[in-house]
Amino acid sequence: MDRSNHYEVAFEAYLLARGLCYVAVDETRRAWWGDSSLKSVDFLVLGGAGVRLVVDIKGRRFPAGPPARPRRVWECWSERQDIDGLDRWAELAGPDYRGLLVFSYLLHPSVELPPDTLDLFAHRGRRYLFRAVPVSDYRRHMRTRSPRWDTVALPKTAFRALVRPLSHFTGARAPVEVEEVPF
Repeated sequence: MDRSNHYEVAFEAYLLARGLCYVAVDETRRAWWGDSSLKSVDFLVLGGAGVRLVVDIKGRRFPAGPPARPRRVWECWSERQDIDGLDRWAELAGPDYRGLLVFSYLLHPSVELPPDTLDLFAHRGRRYLFRAVPVSDYRRHMRTRSPRWDTVALPKTAFRALVRPLSHFTGARAPVEVEEVPF
C-alpha cells in the first residue's frame, strides 16, 4: 500500500469503517519468487463467511479525461503485470484466496448518485465508488489496450456484466462510525 495514494488510503478507511480484517502490503520492495519478481498487491482482506481476498487497487476518476472534455466512461484498464501478479499472489496465498481488482473511482463533485448506492464512500472531503472484478474473470475477457504500455482493459459489455459493488465480494456489513483515519 502506498500511503501517498489517496485511492488506497480511502480504500483502507472503507475497510476500517466496515470492520473488515486486512493487511496493507508494503509496496516499497518487490517480492521474488524463484528467479523472477512479482508485483506487489495492495491488500489482503478477510471478509465475512470465510472470504479471503488478494486485492489490487486501481484508482480512476469519473468522469475520465481532461476537465474541459470529460468522458463519462468507467475506466477499467490495468497493466498486464498487475493481472499476472494478482493471479500469482492469489495462487500463492492458497486455495481459499481470490484475486480481486478493485476500481476506486474518485467522483467529481458534479456526479450525482443516490445516497444509498452500495459502496459509495466519503473520505477526507472526497467521494469514492468502489467496484470490483475477480481477476480470473478479468483475464478471461481482457483485451489489449496499448501494446506499447502493455495495458489491458475489458470491453464495455464485459465490464458491465462482471463488475459488482465491492461489498458483493467482502460480505461487509453496513458502515460503523469510525474516527478519521490518522494516515
